[in-house]
Amino acid sequence: MSNLIVIAKIEAKKENLNVVKEEVIKLIEPTLKEDGCLQYDLHQDNQDKTIFIFVETWVNQALWQKHMESSHLQSFIEKTDGYLVGLNVHQMTKTQ
Repeated sequence: MSNLIVIAKIEAKKENLNVVKEEVIKLIEPTLKEDGCLQYDLHQDNQDKTIFIFVETWVNQALWQKHMESSHLQSFIEKTDGYLVGLNVHQMTKTQ
């Protein structure tokens, strides 16, 4: 069975960029310690600094789902409520 690849795009409102950036950075350390997390890389767009992309690799969907229910992710959702333009999550499987 293939690992689960997750691409999460977070777009901050311009006026909330600094708060959102602080909060996405806070997710990295505790997430990397979670069972099943193989990769959790944060990227910021070079042209539009309000866009952040997480590239994640998880052992399976069940462990990723557990991450989605974690206290640190729930804290992120609460602290950035109203500060985002959008949040899109894509669950993917490597084809080659």
